[in-house]
Amino acid sequence: MTTARQVAVEVLNRSRSREAFVAELIEQALANPALAGGGDSQPTALAGGVRQLSPQDRRFVTQLVFGVIRRRGTLDAILKPFIQIPLHAVQPRVWDVLHLGAFQLTFLTHVPKHAAVHETVELAPYVSAPKAKGFVNGVLRRVAELVTDEFTQKAGSDAVPFDQHYRKLARPILPDPLNDPDLYLSAAFSLPQWLANRWLDQFGPEECSRLGFWFNSPPPLWIRTNKLHTDRETYRLRLAASLIEAEPGEHPQSLRLTEHHAIRDLPGFAEGDFTVQDHSSMLVASALGVQPGMHVLDLCSAPGGKTTHLAELMDNRGRISACDIDPERLKTVTAQCQRLGVKGVETVVIPENGDPPPRPFDVALVDVPCSNTGVLGRRPEVRWRLKPNEFEYLIRLQTRLLIQAVERLKPGGAVVYSTCSIEPDENEGVVKAVLRGMRGSVKLEAEHNSVPGRPSDGGYWARLRKA
Repeated sequence: MTTARQVAVEVLNRSRSREAFVAELIEQALANPALAGGGDSQPTALAGGVRQLSPQDRRFVTQLVFGVIRRRGTLDAILKPFIQIPLHAVQPRVWDVLHLGAFQLTFLTHVPKHAAVHETVELAPYVSAPKAKGFVNGVLRRVAELVTDEFTQKAGSDAVPFDQHYRKLARPILPDPLNDPDLYLSAAFSLPQWLANRWLDQFGPEECSRLGFWFNSPPPLWIRTNKLHTDRETYRLRLAASLIEAEPGEHPQSLRLTEHHAIRDLPGFAEGDFTVQDHSSMLVASALGVQPGMHVLDLCSAPGGKTTHLAELMDNRGRISACDIDPERLKTVTAQCQRLGVKGVETVVIPENGDPPPRPFDVALVDVPCSNTGVLGRRPEVRWRLKPNEFEYLIRLQTRLLIQAVERLKPGGAVVYSTCSIEPDENEGVVKAVLRGMRGSVKLEAEHNSVPGRPSDGGYWARLRKA
């Protein structure tokens, strides 16, 4: 019988390959058991049992995987004092096991300590490291002694608009926040050292703490009602009839679900009455001001959330050239369109470093590849994958894509440039560079920064108008 911890440790193993975002890996593992196994694991045993996992165990898999990846830096700070061998000698899959155990002991209140230790130790043979059972057992027992059953709570404030919960440790482990704020931020909020330093310089310690709490909490679930099929209030009442509570957001199509639910089980999913989209992302397509009959260039369209939103805003009366360099990801755009009943979307594969379609467009959307620093709660693995030297490449790519979009606009046409980043050099910096380089031919009309946690993901958009 496959356990939730076995599935979780498999997904953690697969996440190292960077083949997909963790949310996609979890969905694949729970939907298709054959994809859950891999490497030196036991795929046949896993494949035979994943479908038998209860809904509670499936939620536990998600909690474990996201929790371990979000909190890896903090877990390392807790584990390392109790590891008496060179850290590089610990196998990657054994690190996964240690992280799973330490996360349960430190951050979960519904798992008894003895169960967290025993069940996690039993994963050692499962990851082909039977000789590591004693080592894992010894380390996790020391962690269990460190972690107390006491919590302190600090009420939310204007700076941090939600309650903060701290678990007490038997002795200090983390760096001193006054003497070493960068080391403390890195360990306490599980951020790579270079990003902690960057954000301290950029935002200051108080805002960094607020961001740390936000990015280490499960993000809220936002959905966009499909205006081709229904309106927000009608759909909200439909949810209420199923005892699902949802609150309207600032965007007229937005609803925030107060609890997390299986998306495919929500009313109207198969009929295309809604799609999952964060509130900050909904603002982007609306900023373009599309009208029925327009021909739209969507330069980086996959996976299709903003593409389908544009079609909805045009009442399915218009044409959208949905471009991307990855034909597999464009299939997701097509699938989204089919489920939502969206028409007029043509997918276009662009070779890497190639040119977009040449014909002039009324408007364009450029939702560029970026650092993703505004969505670290939703994509927790980004904080470990992103490297400081990647910004130079990203900024060059973002600048080129924005210029290409402007060049393909009709006179008087608008382009919206957007990111899910909170880094000024990827946002205002790119827009200012393009305005300087195309002086006189394009002007800035409006821009907006979405601040993480107020009320949703972080991001940026700017609308430029061609002369």
